[in-house]
Amino acid sequence: MPPPLRLLVLNQYYAPGIEATAQLLTELCEGLATEYDVTVVTGRLRGHPELPRRESRDGVNVIRVSSTAFDRAPFSQRSANYLTYLGLATLRALGARRPDIVLCMTDPPIVGDVALLVARRFRVPLVVISEDVFPEIAVELKRLEHPALVGLLGRLTRYYLRRADRVVAIGETMEERLEAKGVSSKRIRVIPNWVDTNAITPQPRDNQWARDNDLVDRFVVMHSGNVGHAQDLGNLIRATTFLRDVDELTAVIVGFGARHADHLALATQLDADAVRFLPYQPREVLAQSLSSADVHFIGLGRGLSGYVVPSRFYGVLAAGRPVITAADEDSEAARVVRAVGCGIAIAPGRPDELARTIRALIAGEYDLEEMGRRGRQYVEEEADRDVAIGRYRNVLAEVRE
Repeated sequence: MPPPLRLLVLNQYYAPGIEATAQLLTELCEGLATEYDVTVVTGRLRGHPELPRRESRDGVNVIRVSSTAFDRAPFSQRSANYLTYLGLATLRALGARRPDIVLCMTDPPIVGDVALLVARRFRVPLVVISEDVFPEIAVELKRLEHPALVGLLGRLTRYYLRRADRVVAIGETMEERLEAKGVSSKRIRVIPNWVDTNAITPQPRDNQWARDNDLVDRFVVMHSGNVGHAQDLGNLIRATTFLRDVDELTAVIVGFGARHADHLALATQLDADAVRFLPYQPREVLAQSLSSADVHFIGLGRGLSGYVVPSRFYGVLAAGRPVITAADEDSEAARVVRAVGCGIAIAPGRPDELARTIRALIAGEYDLEEMGRRGRQYVEEEADRDVAIGRYRNVLAEVRE
């Protein structure tokens, strides 16, 4: 038999990282490794100095360059991580064996320019997986405001997006955003992010994790994932102040991120006693932790639809739990919630409306179990890991031809 085709992958984060792109890319590469010889060029992980520079991990060749691994919350430190990774990854990828296809995610946002350089060097196709739309997402979040820098980054991202052989958008609204940046619709493929429905399954509401965290006799509204700028968790914290009379309510924020300290301070300032913060949970207990909620909160700040899609959304649905999505009407999560009937879609940035919705749920005005069942059925059919990897195989086959 001929040797398998070589796939060269670039992204700053990979397993065992807890970042969403790390987990998704790891599952994708491991799935593709049954057909391709996959090599990933990734960076160092904060808190994991023991990781080797090179290793074979579940069938994937992993090369870790010696980039910095500072805390990502300060912009200057995140920039240092980006720049050191981009520089070292460029050298490593250009010196690699000739691949047959180059693939990258958008972490960091301009890694696509490096991937394009490598693809042109070896005269092979490039596939870009757009996990967000940059720099527009940073501008909307007011994380990037210098006009010259915004303009430069906009040109750099447009350059590789318009020249990639395929660009994968993770939602239909994102497809529209990419077309607005000049990407030909003929080269865009929409493949939503996914979840391993065998790893995350519906568990009893009264489970060991819920008992360990004193949540069994509570009505639990949960956020599980990144505690960053896009998730609008201040909306959830403020909503609990309208529900001080509801003794059984607990809002649990599970995870960490750039806004974690800010949200802790806000909860203290508002005397939001119903809010609890917990760290990221190990993957082996994720099914139990997600199932410990009565409903999950999926927040997305106003104006962010299409620029980013909450990947944790699919994990919640896999656990058979309904969602409240507080996002613009055209956001991917809101579209799915309305079409599938797996939760309630409300406007973003309205803690009073969110509080009224939670009160109605507690009063039993909605069938939470049926909503959860619909969500589980949806991810099994449309957002399962095997379904998504099959779609990526089709994209790679297209560019090979």
